[in-house]
Amino acid sequence: MCSIVPPYLLARLAAAEDPAKATAAKAARRALTGFRKVESARSGPHAAPSRGSGTALTPSLRRTISDALGMEELPGTVVRSEGAPATGDPAVDETYDGLGATYALFSDAYGRSSLDGAGRALEATVHYGRDYDNAFWDGTRMVLGDGDGEVFERFSKSLTVIAHELTHGIIQYTAQLNYRDQAGALNESVADVFGVLVEQKLLGQTADQAGWLVGEGLFTAQVQGHALRSLKAPGTAYDDDVLGKDPQPASMEDFVKTSADNGGVHINSGIPNRAFYLTAKALGGYAWERAGRIWYDTITEPNFPADATFAVFAAATLTAAEKRYGAGTEESTAVQAAWTEVNVMV
Repeated sequence: MCSIVPPYLLARLAAAEDPAKATAAKAARRALTGFRKVESARSGPHAAPSRGSGTALTPSLRRTISDALGMEELPGTVVRSEGAPATGDPAVDETYDGLGATYALFSDAYGRSSLDGAGRALEATVHYGRDYDNAFWDGTRMVLGDGDGEVFERFSKSLTVIAHELTHGIIQYTAQLNYRDQAGALNESVADVFGVLVEQKLLGQTADQAGWLVGEGLFTAQVQGHALRSLKAPGTAYDDDVLGKDPQPASMEDFVKTSADNGGVHINSGIPNRAFYLTAKALGGYAWERAGRIWYDTITEPNFPADATFAVFAAATLTAAEKRYGAGTEESTAVQAAWTEVNVMV
């Protein structure tokens, strides 16, 4: 299960003793239990999806939004299908629009038809659980909780969250990065990268105009923080008495060695996140065009190693830049300089 809120943050919240955060603490404990429940449901043998080139276009986008009605059972009751009018339920309609925006980025910018490159229907479930403090990709669909109201708002409020979780689905059909250690951190980073690019494209923002935040708007006014993660400045997204300080490193010099969180997949993703930001900043303009194209070419390269380390991924992005734009070009130079700045040697 690839989730937007890392277990270490939920653990901090679950241990909160502030009476004003009592509902949030209880919700965080349930969310942590939910990790085990969903993982257990998926623990049986599953055939890995075949990798697709992503070039076979189909004529239309297909979206289905279901409502779990506050239960932790999937898929829930279908409440909006492709082409149906808005329901008036913010979670349903925000998710419907978010699926469309994510599809549009990959289709318009990279010629990819949906997650599998062959027009796979996009499915999502909202109102999952009671005060559920997370959103996740379960291998089949995106699932969104409503938040606890004290620390987290509803998760559909953030387009970057929706796009992040759907990108895990694209990784599932392309690079198939293992969800552990550096490969897992790359999995999270790629999802963050395209999560922000979906938002930037929808808003028409250049690299200089964008905020480069994942999960902006999720925190209530009671939290000292503005997002879950920052690609521009990892480690600065929040600094709160209850949640603690954003622990993401921005360079290999501060790489966190841990067995928790599948080997630090949500923490160490800050390093490749910043490498992408630096590449996009150096190239300027719309980040989804050249920087995003290089990252997309990288994850769709046939036989990409599922256990890739940061160094392997960095080398692959340089190869992708040189293959598309040429050696010694502005693009390849920007890629190499970005990885060098975060102390990943290409």
